[in-house]
This record gives sequence, C-alpha cells and structure tokens, in this order.
Amino acid sequence: MFKKILIANRGEIALRIQRACRELGVKAVMVYSEADRDAKYVRLAEEAVCIGPAPAGQSYLQMPAIISAAEVSDAEAIHPGYGFLSENADFAERVEQSGFTFIGPTAQSIRIMGDKVSAKQSMIKAGVPCVPGSDGELPDDPAEIRRIAKNIGYPVIIKAAGGGGGRGMRVVHTEAALVNAVQMTKSEAQAAFGNPSVYMEKFLQNPRHIEIQVLADNYKNAVYLGERDCSMQRRHQKVIEEAPAFGIPRRLIEKIGERCAAACKRIGYRGAGTFEFLYENGEFYFIEMNTRVQVEHPVTEMITGIDIVKNQILVAAGEKLPFTQRQIQIRGHAIECRINAEDPYKFFPSPGRITAWHAPGGPGVRVDSHIYSGYFVPPNYDSMIGKIIVHGDTREEALARMRTALLETVVEGIKTNIPLHRELMVDASFCAGGTNIHYLEHWLEQRSGLL
Repeated sequence: MFKKILIANRGEIALRIQRACRELGVKAVMVYSEADRDAKYVRLAEEAVCIGPAPAGQSYLQMPAIISAAEVSDAEAIHPGYGFLSENADFAERVEQSGFTFIGPTAQSIRIMGDKVSAKQSMIKAGVPCVPGSDGELPDDPAEIRRIAKNIGYPVIIKAAGGGGGRGMRVVHTEAALVNAVQMTKSEAQAAFGNPSVYMEKFLQNPRHIEIQVLADNYKNAVYLGERDCSMQRRHQKVIEEAPAFGIPRRLIEKIGERCAAACKRIGYRGAGTFEFLYENGEFYFIEMNTRVQVEHPVTEMITGIDIVKNQILVAAGEKLPFTQRQIQIRGHAIECRINAEDPYKFFPSPGRITAWHAPGGPGVRVDSHIYSGYFVPPNYDSMIGKIIVHGDTREEALARMRTALLETVVEGIKTNIPLHRELMVDASFCAGGTNIHYLEHWLEQRSGLL
C-alpha cells in the first residue's frame, strides 16, 4: 500500500478521497488554488500545496504544478478524482513517466475510451450493443454524409469524438439542416476539445440514461456493481441519480453487466469506470465510457456496501479485487440529489459566503460536501457544492427519506437548487419511476409556462 497519495482535485471529491485515504492509513497531500485556501479538506490536511491562482487553467489543469507538488511532498501516487485532468491520457502518462502511480486506468485505456469513435468500435468488438450510426468519423464529402444519415434514419445526432459532459452534440431532424449542422459541430469540437472529428448516431426519442459501474484490477478480474438511472437531466447534466433502475428486468441488467465486465478484460482496463447506455424499448445502446470515479458513485456504494474509492486505491497499489461477482449483493434503493450553488429555476450561478449550513441526518442519510458555515463558494468552478444521498429498503422509503433530508437541509447566504429537488421529490411521474432523459426539461418548460 502507498504511504502517501496526492489528491489532484477540489471540492467534495477531494474530501471524499481524503477520507478514504485516512481509512486506509495513507497520508493524503491536498493541492489547492488560491481560491480554495480555506477549504475544509485543506484545513484538515496533514499536508497541502498551493498550485496556483484561482482559474483552473492556472492551477488544477496545470500538469507541471501538480507533478511538482507530488515531488516536493514525496507522494507515491496521484488520485485525479473526476473532472479536470481525470480523463486526460497525457496527464496519466506524465504521472507514470515521472515515477508516480496514476490512480486510474492506463493512458492507453483512457485514449481508447476517451475518443467516442474508437470506444464504440471497441465495444462492438466486445459484443456490447451500440446505437446505430456511422462506422467511424464522418467524411468531408456532403453527399456521403447525407447517404449515411439516410441509412440511419432521421432524426440523427452529431457528436464530437472527443466530447463529454454534454457538450459537442447537435440533433438534426431534416436533410436540409444536416451538412451545416455537421460543420458547426466540427468547429465547436475543435474549439472545445482540440479535435474536430465528429460521428453520427440515430437519435433515440425517449430513452432512459442507464449506466453500469465496473471495477477491474491488474489481474484480469472485473466485476459490475449493478446499474444507476441518471435520466433526470438538464442540458445533458445529471441532476438526480438512483440505483437500481426502476422497472428494468434483472436478467437484462445481468446480461449487459456481464458484457461490460468482459469488455474491461478485453481492453485490459483497471480501476473504476462506468459504461453509459441509452435504454429504450427493452434494449441497451452504448454511448460512452467514463474512465474515472463518477459524481454519482455513492448510490452504488449504498446499495452494494462496496467503497469504490478505496478499491480504486487498492487496485492501483497492485492488489486484487477482494470480491467476486457472485459475492456482490444489491440491497434496497438509493437516491442522490446534486446540490448546486445556483438559482433553482433560472440556473444562474450563485457564488458567495455561506452564512448558515445545517446538514440533514437520520437513518440511511449521507451527505458528501466540503462546505461549512462561513465558507465562501468561489465563482471559478462548477457550481456543485455537495450531494445528499439516501438509502432505504424500498424506492418508496428512499423517496420519503430524501424528502425529509431536503426539508432538514439549511444553506443560507447563497441560492441553491434545493427548492427544485423538493418539488421533484413529490412529482407524480418521477415518484412513479422510469422517466426518460427529456422529462426534466419538459417539466421545467411547463413550470415556467405556469408562472
């Protein structure tokens, strides 16, 4: 086991990894920007290194600064968390070349799965079902682009090969709009990801977003930890997640889970990862793989009792997975609400000083957050300030616990999206289960029309 790990991230995930390190008896070195000097995890740290000014481009995205921090602190490994450099193959490579262990998959795996075209081709070879679409990157010839779209059938969606986080996508309903949409998406992809390559897929009308959590070690052992439903989204950004997914037969989950685990073995994957699918009419369609721990990992931890972050560290240290697929049991139901510092309905960011903070409690309630009374939420980063996660024996019990938890939560001094979550937890369609990825946006449109 490592003696010291550098945590190359911020916010609630930095605190989450710090806690996992403490449980393993490993010292954690925190890096921080000038804006995060007073963060809870920095105050609690045995060791912390400032890596630059507030803008992420001058701090958390600065590879040399992070590697230098690992060198001066004598760390042995670097945990990237999620976001920032967590899925950057060049960073993973530089970490390993500098003599440290990257707590995540190999740079090769990140490259294969980070490019949506190569990821899809790898999954087809591994027998994982994919959305019907182009065989690879779209050509420059307009006539050929139109031919491909006609074979797929409208509507289609144009996606950036290097995209992620809901960016670099454009839906096209008619042939007249096709070529222009492809060119616009290429330009946006080049500007946002430094890669102009795009591909085309059938646009599914009313799918759900279902993902499979996997863990794999260096010894060709791979397991899946059930599924999560992340269909409650706004602009492709997840708002509420739950596990397991309501109403999907277990035999289908087991079938797709086994294929995901087999795909991990095929590509030599190690660590934590997530296969994301669209699910419609009883069929799963692979869309991408996240080669890191995800924001919503706690719901899986709650229903399996498996600590995903600790297992990331154990696998990176060269240990075998301590359980087999047969030993993994799914118990009860878990729901997670992302708490953002933003207007609950207009979604404008709301940075500023938190004057009062009271976290909820009680049976089956977990709060992952780095905030405290007096904490200043900086304007420089993502607006998420925490997550409320609940677990119950049934989905109904989990919903009831989440309603209570949200009522108990107090955040004053800034706006948060807690009022939105309180409304959604009593919405009839959401409570019934099985809403699709467009439901929340339609719900918000209807609500604004009623105001």
